Amino acid sequence: MTAFSLEPAQLAWCAELRALAAERLHPLADKGEPGHVNRALVAELGSLGLLGRLFTSGALDLCLMRESLAYACTEAETALALQGLGAHPVHAYGTEAQRARWLPRVAAGTAIAAFALSEPGAGSDAAALELRAEAETAAQDDRAPAATAHAAGPAPAGDPAPAAGPARAGDPVSTAATAPAAGPASTAATAPAAGPASTAATASGAGPAPAATTLTAAPDGPARWRLTGEKCWISNAPEADFYTVFARTTPGAGARGVTAFLVPADRPGLTGRGLDMLSPHPIGALDFDAVPVTAGDVLGEVDRGFRVAMGTLNLFRPSVGAFAVGMAQAALDATLAHTAGRDAFGGKLRDLQAVSHQVAEMALRTEAARLMVHAAASAYDADAPDVPRRSAMAKLLATETAQYVVDTAVQLHGARALQRGHLLEHLYREVRAPRIYEGASEVQRGIIAKELYARQEAR
Repeated sequence: MTAFSLEPAQLAWCAELRALAAERLHPLADKGEPGHVNRALVAELGSLGLLGRLFTSGALDLCLMRESLAYACTEAETALALQGLGAHPVHAYGTEAQRARWLPRVAAGTAIAAFALSEPGAGSDAAALELRAEAETAAQDDRAPAATAHAAGPAPAGDPAPAAGPARAGDPVSTAATAPAAGPASTAATAPAAGPASTAATASGAGPAPAATTLTAAPDGPARWRLTGEKCWISNAPEADFYTVFARTTPGAGARGVTAFLVPADRPGLTGRGLDMLSPHPIGALDFDAVPVTAGDVLGEVDRGFRVAMGTLNLFRPSVGAFAVGMAQAALDATLAHTAGRDAFGGKLRDLQAVSHQVAEMALRTEAARLMVHAAASAYDADAPDVPRRSAMAKLLATETAQYVVDTAVQLHGARALQRGHLLEHLYREVRAPRIYEGASEVQRGIIAKELYARQEAR
């Protein structure tokens, strides 16, 4: 199969997913409480087998799922994406014990995952993370246990097993999970932000950042740390059951001094609060007050957490583009129906050349974005060397395209599209955040240029 066509079976599966989203998932989404995790919706995604596919499918299948769900129910798409983003580091880099404890529950929709990368002072520049992981011997041992962010089942046993490298096990979704190690000056992507594909958001472009409370990991003996600091714009926070947390274990080392930890939500010292966003999704901030972690909580290797972050983002960036394409297609189809039936100036709205040309432009850009998303996902599945560039291009083109298409659709519908409850009013709010999270558009342009110049110098 080429990157530019889909097999009949894939097309049929996409149609089935759109129907499931409209008939079974959308009603559950409507019953959810804005700004909070919809556990009934996540459980239904699990019962339909869609969450389990996050760990057995490739990048192209992930894109097909996200586009199809987004077309009919953006809330279902977001819930699926956040489970994948938060749990993929466990799947690809976790120990056997970590995988056995959490992945079956994620697949069943009974455990909520979150990807905690962004900080108040480190969004698009992920290499600038400062959440501290400090030695427990340097931390205060006499402080009282703090309230937890979320009660999440039995407390972990503090498994002391050494952290393993990436656990691929031949699963397609794990292919090429790691990106080349980046230096301190790396233009790292942001973690996801608020909004639809809200997978732990970046503060980039979000106005003045709050006063930074850096997150650090201080050593507490040979294989123990205490996490101190803050994470912000984290999707599913503070209601997730566990977090993939990135903390600085080596001060001043840039991207080479960050470690990824799997932190259950019931760890003492971990608290959180929700944030009120333009599009009401579960997203919040996390406070770490000497939260204990051990070698058994490390994902991948100590000081190599940046690879975990970039490997995850390289997989999910094209699928953010797929989410955007799904919204663009929904807006385009709504516009086709409206302009074909709307009477205006003695004919139908579609008879006006100014309108028909805009519709043609919407369709052109949507299809171009879809093809680039499919090409990037296919490159990931093939373990191609240019995945970072392709992923950045796909996310950039698709998210900017979706913003254009939805905005044009609103213009062609007129005031009715701005009425609360209208499909386009919903999409207009949902479509803005993907241009920021998982690497703002400006960051994607920087990645593309960096890769292009690197390739030129290598000739």
